[in-house]
Amino acid sequence: MSKERKESLIKIVLASILILISVLIEKLNLVSDKNLLNIIDLVLSLAAYLIVGYKVIKEAFEGIINKNPMDENFLMTLASFGAFLLTEYHEGVFVMLFYQVGELFEDIAVDSSTKSIKDLVEIKPTKANLQKSNGDIEEVDPSTVKIGDIVVVKPGEKIPLDGIIIEGDSELDTSMLTGESIPRVCMKDDEVQSGLINVDKLIKVKVTKLYEDSTANRIIDLINNSSSKKSNSENFITEFARVYTPIVCIIAIAVFLIPSLFNIIMNLTKGINDFSFIKDYLYRALTILVISCPCAIILSVPLGFFSAIGKASRTGVLIKGSNYIETLSKVKVVAFDKTGTMTKGVFEVVGIHHATMSDEDILRIASHAEFFSNHPISKSIKRAYEKRYNGVIDKSIIKDTKEISGFGISSNVDGKTVLMGDDKLMELYNIEYIKCRDMGSIVHVAIDGKYEGHILIRDLIKDDAKLAIDNLKKIGVKKCIMLTGDMKNVGEAIGKELDIDEVHAELTPQGKVDVIEDELSKLDKKQKLAFVGDGINDAPVLKRADVGISMGGLGSDAAIEVSDVVLMNDSPTMVEKIIKLSRKTMIVTYENIILALFIKILFLVLSSFGISNMWLAVFADVGVMIMCVINAIRLMI
Repeated sequence: MSKERKESLIKIVLASILILISVLIEKLNLVSDKNLLNIIDLVLSLAAYLIVGYKVIKEAFEGIINKNPMDENFLMTLASFGAFLLTEYHEGVFVMLFYQVGELFEDIAVDSSTKSIKDLVEIKPTKANLQKSNGDIEEVDPSTVKIGDIVVVKPGEKIPLDGIIIEGDSELDTSMLTGESIPRVCMKDDEVQSGLINVDKLIKVKVTKLYEDSTANRIIDLINNSSSKKSNSENFITEFARVYTPIVCIIAIAVFLIPSLFNIIMNLTKGINDFSFIKDYLYRALTILVISCPCAIILSVPLGFFSAIGKASRTGVLIKGSNYIETLSKVKVVAFDKTGTMTKGVFEVVGIHHATMSDEDILRIASHAEFFSNHPISKSIKRAYEKRYNGVIDKSIIKDTKEISGFGISSNVDGKTVLMGDDKLMELYNIEYIKCRDMGSIVHVAIDGKYEGHILIRDLIKDDAKLAIDNLKKIGVKKCIMLTGDMKNVGEAIGKELDIDEVHAELTPQGKVDVIEDELSKLDKKQKLAFVGDGINDAPVLKRADVGISMGGLGSDAAIEVSDVVLMNDSPTMVEKIIKLSRKTMIVTYENIILALFIKILFLVLSSFGISNMWLAVFADVGVMIMCVINAIRLMI
């Protein structure tokens, strides 16, 4: 239990004891003198009131000084002061007492809803075992480690910075980032991210990113900034509270003044000098102030969004702001990238066709040309050369490597100009090529303008890709489409297997944007489009969609930068889950707003006619707040 929560609990207990003593003295007739009894009652009540209400009173006066008085602190202070003026001491205390009980409950609820986020923030490494040039190990702050340094990660320790394993193999616990309970096996030359926990054996990691650019640090920044992007519902509630509180105060004043003045005039005309009714109308006005406290709405709406963000983070989904939750709830079209999103992105070279040289030679040239690319297809070519022929790449013979966006790569290898890419690249350079009839990704190879054959590469569909599409259709997503730069026959074959509604193949990055633009033009204002991609080549589309979702964001800078939602566990089924969560969040939000407003309007009417007293108003106010909070935090379940 936090220090603040302990102090709050102690204040509530002390105030309750003092009020209980006051009530017992009166009920048990321990003091016979009524004047003395009133003094004792006032002293005990005032002490209890100051103990439990000092902070609220202080904040109310600070609001007045800062010319921003219209908040719940002002309403509670005004109502409780009024109760004391009417000698309703116990009611004045109970206004503050129950308000503080509600605040304590709120604190517990917020703490519960943010636990997942707090746990995620704890991925931040606090130390690094730096290996010096003489082989000694020194424990240092991760922020002091430079790119190229070597850090030693022992079993049970967090990887302090992003890097590449240069020695050892082990299992990594990725659950804090991805929500996956199964450890990830890592070996030499594998990339690893900061924040992952080394489970098994000692490994040595060569640092590739500075501390401020590391995965753990970037994710923490993303989480900390998520609260700054508010939903329309939250912004509405903020504006509503600014208008609502002054209106309530005007209603309370009207409830007191109008009937009081009317009865005063009527009594004066009749020669009656009884004005005791003024106290009754003042009491009604104070009761209105109590029931009108907007804290139930002000608290429960953002708490609901925060609970949803917390639950999502617990399952390995990072949502950059509550505004994206609101957008996700309206998604009717979901567009997927193919490679690395619906497929595993683990490509294998399955054939080399129409080559004018040996398979080893064409793989050697292709591996050198693709050396600087991290695309899965490039990796598969380099992997095939290494595994089949124990090939070693000589970086000294590689020059002027350029990416031809949407087409392929141009590189100078051993003094020869090498072009590698799809059919469109060959057509762009007017090179005659041979089409491939087999299904897969085709990489044509041309050297010094002469066609040298093509490499056939295949990717595997993710195990849960079909389930992801089926689930999206079950929850009412109208259309699922797939965008790919791959050949038309490859894209259509995968689309048919996954039961995707539309497939757009052979697209450049701009072509993908054009398709998304066309889809957006078909939707009305209440319908939204989500795009799911791998974050690197799909950056323009991720930005253009109503909500961009990065698949496989673990360690991908581009994914964290350009997307609105990052799926750390690389599973397409999470898309359906976060859409369902967002819809549930919006339902809970509207439920809380309607419930709170209904109860408050009801008691405003009852209090205006003197049917409700201050005790009942306090119970109703705290009760509706607790109901709204419970409703909000059930999103965590």
